[in-house]
Amino acid sequence: MAQVPELPSRAITPVPIDEHETLATPPEQPLNKGKSRQRLLRGIQRMSSTSSLTNLRRPRAHSSPYRSTTRSSLSCVSLVGVGPSQSFRSTTPQPSPLGVGDSPSSRPGTPLTEFPFLDAVETQLGVRKVENGKPGSSHGTAPLPAEIKSSRTDVVNKSRLASAPAIRKRPARQWHDMPHEIQIHILSFLEPRQLVQASRVSKSFYRLCFDGQLWTSLDASEFYQRVPAESLSRIIMAAGPFIKDLNLRGCMQVEHYKRAEVIVKACKNLMNATFEGCRNFQKSTLHSLLESNGKLVYLNLTGLSAVTNKACQIIANSCPQLETFNVSWCSKLDAAGIKAVIEGCGQLTDLRAGEVRGFDDIDVAEAIFRTNNLERLVLSGCAELTDQALEVMVHGTNPEIDILTDVPVVPPRKLRHLDLSRCPLLTDVGVKALGHLTPELEGLQLSRCRAITDAALEPILASTPRLSLLELEDLDQLTNTLLSEHLAKAPCAATLAHLSLSYCENIGDVGMLPVMQKCVSLQNVELDNTRVSNLVLAEAAAMVHKRSRRTTDPRVKPKATLRMVVYDCQHVSWTGVREVLFRNARVGSVSGQATYPTEVIALKCFYGHQMTADEHLKRVLRGDYASACRLERMWADYMQAMEEAGVGGSGHRRRRRRARHAAALHLHEEDGGGNNGRRRAATIGSCSVM
Repeated sequence: MAQVPELPSRAITPVPIDEHETLATPPEQPLNKGKSRQRLLRGIQRMSSTSSLTNLRRPRAHSSPYRSTTRSSLSCVSLVGVGPSQSFRSTTPQPSPLGVGDSPSSRPGTPLTEFPFLDAVETQLGVRKVENGKPGSSHGTAPLPAEIKSSRTDVVNKSRLASAPAIRKRPARQWHDMPHEIQIHILSFLEPRQLVQASRVSKSFYRLCFDGQLWTSLDASEFYQRVPAESLSRIIMAAGPFIKDLNLRGCMQVEHYKRAEVIVKACKNLMNATFEGCRNFQKSTLHSLLESNGKLVYLNLTGLSAVTNKACQIIANSCPQLETFNVSWCSKLDAAGIKAVIEGCGQLTDLRAGEVRGFDDIDVAEAIFRTNNLERLVLSGCAELTDQALEVMVHGTNPEIDILTDVPVVPPRKLRHLDLSRCPLLTDVGVKALGHLTPELEGLQLSRCRAITDAALEPILASTPRLSLLELEDLDQLTNTLLSEHLAKAPCAATLAHLSLSYCENIGDVGMLPVMQKCVSLQNVELDNTRVSNLVLAEAAAMVHKRSRRTTDPRVKPKATLRMVVYDCQHVSWTGVREVLFRNARVGSVSGQATYPTEVIALKCFYGHQMTADEHLKRVLRGDYASACRLERMWADYMQAMEEAGVGGSGHRRRRRRARHAAALHLHEEDGGGNNGRRRAATIGSCSVM
């Protein structure tokens, strides 16, 4: 049997086979030639199906029925006998049995015995795969119609959306995924008691809640009653190295010496420490605490029995940065310990040593004079303080005296607040030394120094332009002349805000009226048990009315900017109180537009009038001026009727009846009467049956 030689791949060009053409092969051709042709055609089909022959083809003839403007990407053999109901099974040629001709011809009249291999090729061979859209492909593709292409694209998109996984939202960040700094910042908004409760959640929360960054400031004075002693000790033990501000005021839990030792061993970096009220602090414990905290700036040891002169010596040696030192009511301490602290702590500016013994020592007074750094000096209750010691504190020992002014030639003192109240040994000689040498003085307290007269205060008022607080309570030797001729004309009249003249029985309207007219910045005036009358209340109301700024907006609520205390004043009656109430609720008019007050007076008066004054102030502060005016009018009618009822003569019963009616109306108004309040049940008449 003759074999057909294989031709080179480059010399073969596939020839398309038309279903309408007939090959001129004699029907009597032997069978072996048919097999050779089948192998030849299978080889041609296999070679033509490769993409490497695409560029080696020659142009088709113009008479070819397959020629078109667009080059087809289908192979020649794959187009043979393709019907609408047939499909391509595989892209790789498969060997098929020869001589099988059970498939009907695509054209009637074509002899089936001449080309039996066509049936096998038609059923076995498939379409050559084409790589569409790739940039490396050199052959073209046949375009689809627009409507088919769009519908096919929609189907593909829908299938992709259906097969795509559902988009999940990004899960919220969990607590354990947060950085440590953010966790600490979130926990910093909790209060200490809440941190202790949150520490029970887990071990990680326990470590976070007791992190030292959260306990740099520990103020146990607000929650110590609700926290057990063991918990407080654990808190201090865990956060002790980080605590800088420690306030244990009133903490009874640390009274036990073992708990105090825990604090001493844990806290090594304190800057502000308050141990006021920790009465059972042992001396050794306090000394260890002071020695181990050399950065202390503020130290409050008020009322501690463990504070002695030795403790003050330790402070002087270990705490050079101390600025505020409070040892008031320390019974086992005297002025010698205070002297050690003053000499050892050069930055000390605030010294509070109320009721400490030994301030009659001239050496201590000389130390206070030399330092000249104190801005606040509290010596209230120091019963041993004498005029000589006070004079040395201000003038020094044997100072040079100016011939023209009769004032010692020494540097002025830096004192801004001086408290010498309840020092019975002080007289005009010692207090007068403050004049012309304390120009920055803002607060002066001389209450219950009963030996002081006007002569001691005159030079002080003339040389303290910044004075804003003046307490002269229970100085029964002061007169109206000091107020009208010195205080009202002093350079501090415009800045004076707090004035206390309680129990100054010689003070009356003559001295207070000029003060009310000139001291327009007053915020607190205490005049109980004095001789002032209703004129002072009326002048105070007028002063507040002048200095306040009226507003046209009814939504702006007024504020109580002046507090007056006038109880137990014999010359103050209900008419003066009514004047204050009337001014507080007065609604004016400017150019036909209503104006409302922004500042009012809070009055503390006779206890029989106090309930009405408080209720009236409450209504004014919430902006209910109509109700406040109605209450003031009802109360005035009631007070007038009561006064008339007490007068004898004709019409006594009628005045009594009108007084009862006015009292009922006022009681109803005080209880919040009107449309918005609840009316108290009143008995119009009564009868009794025996």
